[in-house]
Amino acid sequence: MKRAIFPGSFDPITLGHCDIIHRGVTLFDEVIVAIGENSAKDYMFSLEERKSFIENTFEGNSKIRVMTYSGLTTDFCKKINADFILRGLRNPVDFEFEKAIAHTNRNIGDIETVFLLTSVETSFISSSIVREIIHYQGDYKKMVPAAVYSK
Repeated sequence: MKRAIFPGSFDPITLGHCDIIHRGVTLFDEVIVAIGENSAKDYMFSLEERKSFIENTFEGNSKIRVMTYSGLTTDFCKKINADFILRGLRNPVDFEFEKAIAHTNRNIGDIETVFLLTSVETSFISSSIVREIIHYQGDYKKMVPAAVYSK
């Protein structure tokens, strides 16, 4: 079985994330959306809310599971028998950042990273931009799945 994780904080999940997940399930038998826990980080949405947003968004798709983890991503991959990490790339800055992490993950955990380019329609969306729009009561509904704004 080809299993990949798609790690992130998903604070909140965006349509860009959804695009990568939908396309990822065509490449893998299972995609696990892995919500990383970082106690040093301040989140807009609780871990339970973020998990619920993702589960509701992909409800009924048996190829997508949602899990939470803490610690090294490579350790989590080994724990759940995932051989791949799925990542989306929006721009050259993302590529340079993700390339260094991918090399490190391959070096310390023998985990391969698969990159997908985001679609043109979602390439400008980031969770941090969405959080800023939410903070100032702007209209963010075109950037996130309905599960996020119908909470």
